[in-house]
Amino acid sequence: MSRLAETVSRELLQAIRNDHLVLPTLPEAALRIRQTVQQPDIGIAELAREVGSDTALTARLIRVANSPLLRARTEITDLQMAISRLGINYTSTLAIGLALEQMFRAKSPIIERKMHEIWSKSLEVSSISYVLSRNYTTLVPEQAALAGLVHQIGALPILTYAENHPELLQDPQSLTFIIDEVHPVIGDRILHQWNFPESIASIPSQHLNFSRDTNDVDYADVVQVAVLQSYLDTDHLLAGVDWGQVAAFAKLGLDCEVDSAEDSELAASLVAAMSA
Repeated sequence: MSRLAETVSRELLQAIRNDHLVLPTLPEAALRIRQTVQQPDIGIAELAREVGSDTALTARLIRVANSPLLRARTEITDLQMAISRLGINYTSTLAIGLALEQMFRAKSPIIERKMHEIWSKSLEVSSISYVLSRNYTTLVPEQAALAGLVHQIGALPILTYAENHPELLQDPQSLTFIIDEVHPVIGDRILHQWNFPESIASIPSQHLNFSRDTNDVDYADVVQVAVLQSYLDTDHLLAGVDWGQVAAFAKLGLDCEVDSAEDSELAASLVAAMSA
């Protein structure tokens, strides 16, 4: 670890402990959609009214509903039809994801590339989490997808900080180390501030805790397995983790010798929807 990486990591951790680090706020559209979906007996009309206040988001959801991925028999022309086709849970997760995507923007080309890299990995982990949850647990797949989307959300303030510190822009290795070291702590703080449920708010810090072993399978288990599968056959450090020593695999009933992301069409569904 370089002296720069050590110094900046220490400064950021101290800032978060002292509440001096400016955390990103949840986009207004995502906040409204989350609040709406949390209401009991929410219906398509109510969700359509909330989503419909954002014309760009509405257009993208209709485009997703008409994508070949979903094999719609008839063309979907309005938001209520789209929500009916996608389902309330899938629509809300997709809409929140599309809103979060807008946060991964930067002025610096270097930071923009890093944000794109992190968002792409988040999408990949999200799609695998969705598949794992649907096929191997009784958890809500859309919530697992959301957990995957936000598992590295703590990187955002770090990248914003780096954009204003040229020495970090010139030292990508130190920047990567700082993100890996600090993003879990910041991520937990952000998701708690956004009032996410504890089952998701603790994902940033828990998804790399390979010694955790709770009684029941949870979203942290799902994201943990998804992250490890996403690095399969790469030269990343996490590719060297022994899956047989990670309790989450056994809790999901997975054979550690088999890549359970083999259903590539299904695993790519959320990524394709986000890109549609």
